[in-house]
Amino acid sequence: MTNLFLTQSGGILGPIASLLGWILNVIYEFLSLFHIENAALCIILFTFIVKALMIPLTIKQQKFTRISSKMNPELMKIQEKYKGKRDEVSMRKQQLETQAVYQKYGANPTSGCLPMLITLPILFALYQVIYRIPAYIGDIRSLYESIATGLQSTPDFANTLADNLKVTGLSADSSINSIIDALSKFNTGTWADLAKNFPNLSDVITTNSDKIMHINSFLGGLNIADTPVSKMWPGLLVPILAVATQWYQTKQMTDTNGMDKNAPAAASMKAMNTFMPLFSGFICLTLPIGIGLYWVAGSVFQIIQQFAINRHFEKIDIDKLVEQSVEKAKKKKKHVDYEKTLEELAKKQTKSIGDKAGAYNNSASNSNSIKNKANSNVNTKENNDSANKNYKPGSIAERANLLKGMNSSGKGEK
Repeated sequence: MTNLFLTQSGGILGPIASLLGWILNVIYEFLSLFHIENAALCIILFTFIVKALMIPLTIKQQKFTRISSKMNPELMKIQEKYKGKRDEVSMRKQQLETQAVYQKYGANPTSGCLPMLITLPILFALYQVIYRIPAYIGDIRSLYESIATGLQSTPDFANTLADNLKVTGLSADSSINSIIDALSKFNTGTWADLAKNFPNLSDVITTNSDKIMHINSFLGGLNIADTPVSKMWPGLLVPILAVATQWYQTKQMTDTNGMDKNAPAAASMKAMNTFMPLFSGFICLTLPIGIGLYWVAGSVFQIIQQFAINRHFEKIDIDKLVEQSVEKAKKKKKHVDYEKTLEELAKKQTKSIGDKAGAYNNSASNSNSIKNKANSNVNTKENNDSANKNYKPGSIAERANLLKGMNSSGKGEK
């Protein structure tokens, strides 16, 4: 069992991939009871089951989407109201008014992102499981292990694989799991070349590879380990179906959102809806058909799921949905009176302006007082100077006049 985990996905996604791999193995063993051994069918059922487990998150996201369709016009008015205003008070007011709208509808700005943040690790782990099926399905692994054991016991097998089949990364010390990782990427033509280059193992290779190809077969003429490019027809059906289903799914979601075509995000959303289907087609064209099959199956399931969810929400009044959301939000956290907070902010702003004006008036008054005093001193000095000009320097009259001036200014008296 220890060696089995060496070929599985590790890191942060390891535990999630192990759980999903266990589900995939259970599905395969269940179908084997009815003598149905087909990895493609397992992938389809596996995708449906995993997507079904994520339905609660999807419903939560859809509720937020519908509440947002009613809430967005008010948010756009707030954005337009404070457009171009970057001062601290305006930004604070915009934030408070936005929070007030969210509270009015019982919505949380992170509600639309949280389901996506939870879903993404599951999707990445799911991709790893499908890409490494032999590491998670014991019966399929045993078929690869028989070939890998024979190769490991063959002298100079790594160089033979590198020179004739362009399989790199292996050495004489490579483990069984490393060899299985390399063999899991073999397609129909590669198995035949492997048997030719290892004639002593040709029987083992042929017998087990035939079973592997039977398990990996899809619609009779496709192998989930092959790429669509290796078999143009009917291989190209997979990327074509991926583009078509992804396009319809994004269109379905756009119609559900009910976004205003004049909204700032409408143009970017339209570009994304065009890009994603083409991107999914490119991915399915370059990767093994098994990955493309998962992509198509996931899109088909989500189309059916979205149709059912739309029918469900059509029966629920949007105002009733908002009311339920508000009640639920009140139970989770304390209600905040944002209107009162805005009034307090406005009072603080007014008081700040008043304090600044008062400080300015006091400053001006003090300035005038100092100025008047200075003018008084200057006038006194000028008068004294003018008076001094009438007396002979050093005379008794001049000294008497100086004493008189000091007394009038309040200084010199005892």
